Amino acid sequence: MKQVVLATRNKGKIAEFERLLSELTSDIHVLGLSDFPDMPDVEESGTTLEENALLKSRAIAAFTGLPSLADDSGLFVNALGGDPGVYSARWAGTHGDDVANTEKVLGQMRMLAELDPALDRSASFQCVIALSFPEGHAQAGKDLIEHGEMPGALIESPRGEHGFGYDPIFIPAGLTLTSAQLSAQEKDVISHRGRAMRQIAPILIELL
Repeated sequence: MKQVVLATRNKGKIAEFERLLSELTSDIHVLGLSDFPDMPDVEESGTTLEENALLKSRAIAAFTGLPSLADDSGLFVNALGGDPGVYSARWAGTHGDDVANTEKVLGQMRMLAELDPALDRSASFQCVIALSFPEGHAQAGKDLIEHGEMPGALIESPRGEHGFGYDPIFIPAGLTLTSAQLSAQEKDVISHRGRAMRQIAPILIELL
C-alpha cells in the first residue's frame, strides 16, 4: 500500500483525509507526525502561506523519506488590510492562543467601527496545501500547491462551541451560523482546508 505523511498529530485530521481519499482510491495509507516522534519541529518563518506550507512539506519529506502533505492557513480581514493573514496563529503574540488572537481582532475591528459605523466586515479563511516528494521518489524535487478559500464576514462577539481559532467570530458566506456553530462534518464541506484537500487528493493519487 502506498503511503503519504500528513503534517499533523491530530488524529481527526488524518481520519478526515483518509475519508476523502477513500472516495477515490483504497490503496493509500495516511500517516501522521505521531508516527515519527523524532521529527523536529519546523520553524514557520515564511511570509506567505505558500512559503510556510512548503517549508513543512519539504522538511517532512526529507526526514521521513515519504511523500508529504503540509498546510498553512490564515484569516484575512479586508478592513485590516489582510491581517492577521499568515500570522493568524500568533497574532496576539503567543502561538496558538485562540482566545487572545480572537480578542485582538475584535478589538481592532471595534476601533475601526467607531470611526466608520458602516465598516466592511468581510473576511476569508484561506489555506494552502503543499505536496513534496523525497529523494529517490519518481517525483523527487517536485512540489505542488493547491489553494482553498472560505469567504464570509466577522461578527462583533463570539458564538458557538465547536471548531477552533477564529471560528466563533466568522460566519461563512450564505450562512447565519458561525463556523463554531457548525458540526465538523458541515464545516468540512465548505471549509478552506477541505476545499484545498479535495483539490490536491486526485493529484496525489496520480503521482504516488
